[in-house]
Amino acid sequence: MKLVFVSGLSGSGKSVALNLLEDLGFYCIDNIPAALLKPFISHTVQGHEPMYERTAIGLDARIAGGEISSVPRLIDELRRSGIECETIFLVASDDELLRRFAETRRAHPLSRQGESLRDAIAAERRLLEPVLNTADFVIDTSRMGVHELRQHIERRVERRASDRLTVLFESFGFKHGIPGDADFVFDARSLPNPYWDPALRDLTGRDEQVVRFLQGHQNVQCYIDDIIRFIEPRLPEFRASNRRYLTIAIGCTGGQHRSVYIAQKLADHFAGQLAEVRVRHSALRVPAPEETARVPALAP
Repeated sequence: MKLVFVSGLSGSGKSVALNLLEDLGFYCIDNIPAALLKPFISHTVQGHEPMYERTAIGLDARIAGGEISSVPRLIDELRRSGIECETIFLVASDDELLRRFAETRRAHPLSRQGESLRDAIAAERRLLEPVLNTADFVIDTSRMGVHELRQHIERRVERRASDRLTVLFESFGFKHGIPGDADFVFDARSLPNPYWDPALRDLTGRDEQVVRFLQGHQNVQCYIDDIIRFIEPRLPEFRASNRRYLTIAIGCTGGQHRSVYIAQKLADHFAGQLAEVRVRHSALRVPAPEETARVPALAP
């Protein structure tokens, strides 16, 4: 049996994640009281029904605080019993959540009379912290469209080999915020900046002129070598702890030049060592036509 717990902040995309898992053949159930989790899972395991072989359970702030704090212990117990479990937790920035709730005009599950939406979001973060701290995958949807989120989850859940470690090198701009799903964050803002050359300003770290500029500075290569020396010895540790995904974020001011170049160089280096290496440039992402409107399907 494969069991996936899906949790996260209201408005961050939990419903989208559950709908995708249902499309992938999972039996999905949402907002089940924590006290009923054990009986429900026992029923699915003992029943040996094919429909329960892959099950996804949604957990959110509608569960009482005392109950949600017991979820990490339950997951640990399930793993010790031999059930394959993983937890996906979705987050987004406060400003993005406020925008999504404004678009959908839906009430936050924790909103009370006289309480602001921002206060309700803060309370929800505190309530779900036990689940966040033990999650296998944390996905920041602040800058994701619906379709990209679906692709992101599908890649993580539908892996070909359970012992495969997938490493994602993600470039970002500090002015947009640090990715919430990063395991390691490296700051490249001290390196020479192509932005100050007018001929390079509108280009990116994937363009040949910018590549030549950065290759011409020895401290850029030294910086890349330092990251490699830091990451390489830790890969066996992540494999030994059964981690399947590792996200390494490299940031510069705008996420356009230095971080893009470095993420690409790191991916090229590790591609020869790992079965699966991915690259994502969050500040360069161009939405697909159906995503440009940023439809509010990420709402609660």
